[in-house]
Amino acid sequence: MALDEATTAFLAAMAEQGGKAISEMTPDEARALGGLLRDMYGPGPEVASVTDSAIPTPDGATIGVRVLAVENPRGVLVYYHGGGWVIGALDEFDTLGRHLATRTNCTVVLVDYRLAPEHRYPAAADDAWTALQWVAAQELAPGPLIVAGDSAGGNLSAIVAQKAREAGGPAIALQVLVYPVTDCDLDNASYTDPANQLMVSRDAMIWFWDHYATAEERKNPDASPLRAADLSGLPPAVVLTAEHDPLRDEGEAYAEKLRAAGVKVESRRFLGQMHGFFTMVNVLPGQVDGLDYVVEHVERVL
Repeated sequence: MALDEATTAFLAAMAEQGGKAISEMTPDEARALGGLLRDMYGPGPEVASVTDSAIPTPDGATIGVRVLAVENPRGVLVYYHGGGWVIGALDEFDTLGRHLATRTNCTVVLVDYRLAPEHRYPAAADDAWTALQWVAAQELAPGPLIVAGDSAGGNLSAIVAQKAREAGGPAIALQVLVYPVTDCDLDNASYTDPANQLMVSRDAMIWFWDHYATAEERKNPDASPLRAADLSGLPPAVVLTAEHDPLRDEGEAYAEKLRAAGVKVESRRFLGQMHGFFTMVNVLPGQVDGLDYVVEHVERVL
C-alpha cells in the first residue's frame, strides 16, 4: 500500500526545507539532523529518576549510558539507538526511552556507543556488548533483561543476543529488533525498490556502511548477524519491519532464519510506514502502533 498520509505530509514538509541527502553530507552534517528531529519529538513523560554514567571499555575508552528508572520496575530494557552506526545521541532517544519505561514499567538503559567513522567496526558492536555486561552487573531491577533497538541499534541488539549465547550469559529474555540491519547485501528487492528511497535510501545505507566497515568486515556475523552459521538457542524475538524501507527484506529474512532455527519469533510488517517511523514520537501516528506492538510483547515476557 502507499505511504500513509501523515508520513507523506512529513516528507513533503522536510523537502520544503531543502538540504542535501544524507549520502551527500559529512557525518557532522548528518548528526545535526538528529537535533532537528529531537525538537519535533518534544519531552517524554516523567520517570522516577534519570542517571547518566560513563562506563569503561576494555580498550581504555568510556561510553555513556542513561538510566531511566521507574518506581517498582518489573525488568530492565537495554536500548541501542539507530543511526547507521554514524549518527544518534542519547538526547535524541530520550523521549522514546521515557515512553518505553513508563509503558512497560521497566528501567530503560540508553546506550551511547561510539560512532563511526571516528570509531569504525567493531567499536559499536564491542561497546554494545560492554554495556550489556555492565547493565547485568548493576542489578538495576528485578525481573527479565530485554535488549531492543532500531535500525543499527536493532543490528546491535541481534549481535549482543548472539554474543550472550556464546558467552553463556547474561540471560536475555527477549530481543526486540525494529527494522534491524542484519545483512550487508545492498541489492535485494527492498533495497532496489524505487518506492523505498525515502528518508533512508539505498544510497544512504551505502554511505553508512562505508563509514562503518570495509567490504570484508561487514560480512562478519558481528556486523551482519544474518550471516551467523547457527541461530539456535537465541532468545525469543520480536521483529518489526516497515513496508517502505530498504531494510525490510533483511529484517524479515532474519525473522525467518530465527524461526527455522527453533527460536520463538513474533513479527509484523507495518504497512504504509517508512524506515524511522518507530522513533518519531509525537510526529507520526504509525509510531504509536509500533510502540503498542512492542509493549504488548514485552508485557508477555514480564
